[in-house]
Amino acid sequence: MHNVGIIVRRELASYFVTPLAYVFIVIFLVLAGAFTFYLGSFYERNQADLAPLFNFLPWLFLFLIPAVSMRLWAEERGSGSIELLMSLPVTLWQAVVGKFLAAWAFAGIALALTFPIWITAAYLGDPDNGAILAAYIGALLMAGGFLAIGTCMSAVTRNQVIAFILAAVVCFLFLLSAFPMVLDFFASFLPRAIVDAIAGFSFLTRFDAISKGVLDVRDVLYFLLLMLFWLIATAIVLDMKKAD
Repeated sequence: MHNVGIIVRRELASYFVTPLAYVFIVIFLVLAGAFTFYLGSFYERNQADLAPLFNFLPWLFLFLIPAVSMRLWAEERGSGSIELLMSLPVTLWQAVVGKFLAAWAFAGIALALTFPIWITAAYLGDPDNGAILAAYIGALLMAGGFLAIGTCMSAVTRNQVIAFILAAVVCFLFLLSAFPMVLDFFASFLPRAIVDAIAGFSFLTRFDAISKGVLDVRDVLYFLLLMLFWLIATAIVLDMKKAD
């Protein structure tokens, strides 16, 4: 864990050395505010909650989180610095977990900076703060799921643009897996039990329940296991591409 902590601090600091972190955070906050107050009609609804923010958050993550994850391993492989990283006294698994946790912490910082919207809701009314806190926890878990997928896609290729596209496509499939057009396609040749299982993979379904204040253990475990699966896949991909 000591080595993981060192990698987390190193990677997190590297975000703020370049303008990347600041550009990402500004874009994220501007879009979150626009979606909440304009498209989400925050004031016109006359309801003291953050539903307008959380309704659009999965779609914000769909494009912005892959932009963060695309550089995690593609940049290392493209520049050759992965060889230097692997020569350090750290295991591959420690490097994968450390870089992921740093990116997750960065996403958490960006998410936490939306707190003025929460303050606005509290000033204008009497919101259910417990439900809002649960929604933030769900949003952080969902961001972790997106990042884990993006981490694996970044390990697949040296090209950051390709890593971004792959991550966005896979995350998009996870978002839409509960939509009728997807389920109808699979229902034509798969048993009902498998179709229901596919629907259960939907980020939207899981996050929607949490955003309403229902912090179900099954939903939390889903995101944690999803992150674990994609991080294991990342380690496997990197191990296979050592010779590249």
